[in-house]
Amino acid sequence: MSRFLPLIAAALLLAMAPVAEAVSLRITVENLAPENSVSLAPLRFGVGNGTFDAFNNNEVAFLLGEADIASAPIVSVAEGGSGSTWFPAFVAAEPDANLGSVLPPPGGPFLPGGVSSTVVEVDPTNQYFTFATMVVPSNDHFLGNANPTAFQIFDNAGNLILDQIEEDASRIWDAGSEQEIPENAAFLAIGTNANRVDEGDPVQFNFSDLSAFNGLETAAGYNFDSSLLASDTPVLRVSFAVVPEPASFAIAGVGALGLLLLRRRVAKKMS
Repeated sequence: MSRFLPLIAAALLLAMAPVAEAVSLRITVENLAPENSVSLAPLRFGVGNGTFDAFNNNEVAFLLGEADIASAPIVSVAEGGSGSTWFPAFVAAEPDANLGSVLPPPGGPFLPGGVSSTVVEVDPTNQYFTFATMVVPSNDHFLGNANPTAFQIFDNAGNLILDQIEEDASRIWDAGSEQEIPENAAFLAIGTNANRVDEGDPVQFNFSDLSAFNGLETAAGYNFDSSLLASDTPVLRVSFAVVPEPASFAIAGVGALGLLLLRRRVAKKMS
């Protein structure tokens, strides 16, 4: 056994050596809203240094280099769920941010009760989580954080310090960019989301305007009912978990190797 000790010691030192800073972060999205109420488009997110700011409460959505309000970064999420200008604006503000999307289960948005997750490689020196997801049916409603430092998920040592975010209906924003017209709304059987009429209002909390779609059939086949939502009704949970580091598996593997060698030695003595 003694001749294997240097090998085992070297393997242990290798396994315990500093590893790459990136961690695998699992992000899980759950639609907590009551059945027959709001659904959610893919959740767009970035983990960064807390610089990127696409909107403020009671201010018109920031253009951030775009030509008009229809293309403003937060509006690309709020009116279509795509993030087509939200992601480029995030990169422009924070080139080292880790960006991604949590996509709904196949076949549509996150229906009430829907759950899905993704794993993204994150530099834990990027401490702050920013997100945006369209609320449907609507013309321009969404969930997201106006304050880019509202959700600190890693501390200065790279430890995960926030395990979940939960938003209720009172946190649903109206982007103020498009009038509430059912024929132009997303996720309605009668709606054509590509059509829009400018509204010109500031971004503000407002879920009461969703009543404009009450009784209308959604693309999923249910009739929408905003009366199921009170201001304190949970509608979204975003959960965070660090996937076990490869180093921990390496240490476990070395331990298993040591046990195997010890068993062989004992077996040899007994033979």
